[in-house]
Amino acid sequence: MRLVVFGLTVSSSWGNGHATLWRGLCRALAAAGHHVAFFERDVPYYAENRDLHALPGGDLVLYPDWTPEVEARAARAVRKSDAVIVTSYCPDALAATRLAQSARLRVFYDLDTPVTLARLAAGEAVPYLGPRGLRDFDLVLSYTGGGALDALRTRLGAERVLPLYGHVDPDAHRPTRPAPHYASDLSYLGTYAADRQAGVERLLVEPARRRPSQRFLIGGAQYPADFPWARNIFFVRHLPPAEHPAFFSSSRFTLNVTREAMAAMGWCPSGRLFEAAACGTPLITDAWEGLDAFFTPGREIVVAQTTAEAVAALDMDEGARRALAAAARARTLDEHSSARRAATLIAALEETPAPAGALPAEA
Repeated sequence: MRLVVFGLTVSSSWGNGHATLWRGLCRALAAAGHHVAFFERDVPYYAENRDLHALPGGDLVLYPDWTPEVEARAARAVRKSDAVIVTSYCPDALAATRLAQSARLRVFYDLDTPVTLARLAAGEAVPYLGPRGLRDFDLVLSYTGGGALDALRTRLGAERVLPLYGHVDPDAHRPTRPAPHYASDLSYLGTYAADRQAGVERLLVEPARRRPSQRFLIGGAQYPADFPWARNIFFVRHLPPAEHPAFFSSSRFTLNVTREAMAAMGWCPSGRLFEAAACGTPLITDAWEGLDAFFTPGREIVVAQTTAEAVAALDMDEGARRALAAAARARTLDEHSSARRAATLIAALEETPAPAGALPAEA
């Protein structure tokens, strides 16, 4: 199939979770014989932190603004496509949605469903959705499952909704030799978010204060100057995906803290969970509904709600720690790889009826 994607970014992993997911998905799609053309607005903060310059097996189209020339190029790609996918946080989502109406299949992929629904509940505008919500799409894919799928139907008029969860590319994320500068007893990789701060303080900062002889490491962008650092908490400002395996493989444990809206809704596994598991690193996570559909608590992942529970996990004996990591890695490679999600995507597209009057893709 030939797919056209209008998304936030695939070229820069700085400060967002979209890029790594799209890279794994595009690579898996290309390996299966499909082609992706990814249209991305070339904004300065991503250009300054670009860590992908070409899309293997596909086309990366960077454009400075949505000009008539860019729209004409996008229209040509749409006419040749089997499906067009518009994503959440695409800065030109409304223009892309209008263009997609001539496509054989019109798809919206919300990689930020809890944020979308939370903004609607607060009466705020959702800039990547027009006044018709999701009514003009033949298929809506959601990074979040559970009750979010019903909410997309009832609140935004989506007709056909399916989950397309996070995943990992095991060729890009796998166990590697530990790096001394990433060594830690507990690591955390994630862009700063105010609604995660309480969890980070409870499950990493406080454990660091209680265990001054142990080493803690945070990697991510946009951390404020007033973050409550301790002498044994170290920091890496930005980690490109190529460094993730060394980061995780150098950690005795790594931590997942879920954003407030995602935790409240549940069924929204962070891609970082799958990345760390694929690297053979034991996971500690906060609790959220649906977690046990992805990992078995106590056997494949540690669930910690309190500082005491996080500290207790750090005292796990080495045999149990290794068994936890091995079980999570096996589950991830079997169920949560990019190849599995790519197959799910293609099956969903093939099973979605084209709208009446839709023209076949041009040769």
